[in-house]
Amino acid sequence: MSEIPTGLLFGLLGVLIVLSAFFSGSETALMTVNRYRLRHLKEQGHPGATRAFRLLERPDRLIGLILLGNNFINILATSVATVLALRLGGETGLALMPFILTPLILIFAEVTPKTLAALHPEKLAFPAAFIYVPLLTLTYPFVWVVNLIANGLLRAMGVSTEDPANQVLSQEELRSVVTEAGALMPQRYHQMLLSVLDLGAATVNEIMIPRQEVEAIDLDAPMEEIVRELRTSHYTRIPIYQGDIDNIVGIVHIRRAMHALLEEDFTKERLMSVAEPPYFIPESTPLNRQLLHFQRERRHLGLVVDEYGDFMGLLTLADVLEEIVGEFTTDPQDNIPNVHPQGDGSWLVAGQANVRELVRAFQWELPTDGPRTLNGLIVEHMENIPEPGTSLLLNGYPVEILQTQDNTVKMTRIWPSIPKAKRSGEE
Repeated sequence: MSEIPTGLLFGLLGVLIVLSAFFSGSETALMTVNRYRLRHLKEQGHPGATRAFRLLERPDRLIGLILLGNNFINILATSVATVLALRLGGETGLALMPFILTPLILIFAEVTPKTLAALHPEKLAFPAAFIYVPLLTLTYPFVWVVNLIANGLLRAMGVSTEDPANQVLSQEELRSVVTEAGALMPQRYHQMLLSVLDLGAATVNEIMIPRQEVEAIDLDAPMEEIVRELRTSHYTRIPIYQGDIDNIVGIVHIRRAMHALLEEDFTKERLMSVAEPPYFIPESTPLNRQLLHFQRERRHLGLVVDEYGDFMGLLTLADVLEEIVGEFTTDPQDNIPNVHPQGDGSWLVAGQANVRELVRAFQWELPTDGPRTLNGLIVEHMENIPEPGTSLLLNGYPVEILQTQDNTVKMTRIWPSIPKAKRSGEE
């Protein structure tokens, strides 16, 4: 090397630093590239993404190749720098060489290329993949030996090398991804995706129609009353019970019942012949699982029962779908019969109003992981049955109890929430 001109050695050192920068930057780019976007581009036939995806299927081989090349380049650069130092400064130059070469490699071959690669991984990862695929083929014996020793050491320490990169996202991690991607999609679809992820956190008893509000037909009632209820019903399917609503014997589809009504010999027995057997749902069933049950059983309506088999309420397929897509009306507030807006900006809200429906329709910040009704929320907050005229601050919303009956809150008045800053000042 002593016969090589000094200018050529400087040029060689510069080339080696550039090659070191390529290895360092491409390593960061390939390791930080978005795996899901990479998979998507691969499925679209992107050549660079296809090669990068193939390299990342065995990251141990890729890392072995990069480090093998990078270390070889850095050692060679050190040798060239040593010759230059001896030639230009003798022993003094040799002593100063580490203090000059280290900043050069650190700045130009490590920090700068790695920072650039972290900011724009695809711009470096895809072109680098075209170089690494044939280079890995050429150097495979050396890489294989390095990986054999390294993987053997890892196995000796109890580290498995079979699945080095677990790419499966948990539900919370997937929710974070969807939340961060909110600006890339319409707000409506973004909210729908979040609702799908949250579906498993709610159970059927949180959104069911309680038994007190269920419209049903009593088979023991006079025939004229049964016919009148069938003709005036606003629902597509109605439960049929005998004697007591806990004894539901079928679910009748109004359209089938109307066809049967046209017959001259329409009787209760004929009504039962067009009814479906009741379909019961445990009250603790998660909504995502119940949605699958509805699909598998080809059902649109289920009867919610508690652990003792007592009838608790009614759940429809539409109720579950509304948790995902929102109310099936132009204004979701129209579907809340227990809420009446007042001229002073307050709302009259019945105690039986469903908390989740209030949150969904009015965007009120009320807790949905506790009691299902507003009455239950107030009683839990007060820890007793409040008297009419009682006022309280429920999660930032001023609430006045207007009417109580049978140990329950029947009617309340709710005002808009107090800002947190003002709330803290008052406290």
